[in-house]
Amino acid sequence: MRNIEEYLRPDVIQEVARLDLKARFIIEGFISGLHDSPYYGFSSEFSEHRKYSAGDDPKHIDWKVFARTDKFYIKRFEAETNLDCHILLDVSESMAYSYGGVIGKLEYAIYMAAALGYMMVNQQDNVGLITFDEELTNVVPSRSKRAHLIAILGVLASAMQHRSSRLAHCLHRAADLLRKRGLVVLFSDLIPSEVEDQQQVMDGLRHVRHRGHDVICFQLLDHAELAFPFEGPVRFVDVEGSRAIRADSEEVAEAYREEIRDFIERYRDACRDAEIDFVQVDTADSFDRVLLSFLRKRQRKF
Repeated sequence: MRNIEEYLRPDVIQEVARLDLKARFIIEGFISGLHDSPYYGFSSEFSEHRKYSAGDDPKHIDWKVFARTDKFYIKRFEAETNLDCHILLDVSESMAYSYGGVIGKLEYAIYMAAALGYMMVNQQDNVGLITFDEELTNVVPSRSKRAHLIAILGVLASAMQHRSSRLAHCLHRAADLLRKRGLVVLFSDLIPSEVEDQQQVMDGLRHVRHRGHDVICFQLLDHAELAFPFEGPVRFVDVEGSRAIRADSEEVAEAYREEIRDFIERYRDACRDAEIDFVQVDTADSFDRVLLSFLRKRQRKF
């Protein structure tokens, strides 16, 4: 039988058939790992506790938690913990890319969106979902009921559109729709289409931020897009179109790796200037890195 923490590995979770079970195993593996890590406090956040502070009423101390941890925690009230979160999921053509038969960018993003939905509904937080490619394809308003999680998982399970993207356009549309301030979590490779550029994508992200939302942007790239493992003559096809070129891998590898580094850094710098959290994700990464980034952002809201 597998150790529950193994379900933080994309290659393992890929073997699980049902999306609801994938989400559950990811979260349970994550919380299990936190108990033996320097991030144990995040486990208490998940359990609806916070550290005791001077001035707190001692009658709210959870003595069962104290017995396990030798630390004082108090139960958090619903008003303290309620969060409104909107997940934006890019389901465009470029997100379908994967190399070597491993988990693809969209699959990785779907698992993470499902896991966040599972975690937040169990926290009685509100979570909503918007999927998009060249237009918004699904809009699920934010709710905190368990039945609502089923609706979100249903949309995620069928979120394989694979049309070209208009990322900037869709970010502006989402900003106009999301009127209640909260946390916006974007999963995308941030690759612009032929009709947009990187600056226009950032304008869309700034629009979301200027509506008063806290924004965390997860840029998902396939491991091959980062490492460029190709050898010899290769036919390369545009992930956002049909253009193709043939090139000798060794001749273009260095220039490509420099360009992808610059591409990521331009987003990182622009997001920092816009007060947007930016996390670059390799699809070979385990899921705990993404979840920790999310929980750090959530913690700063309280």
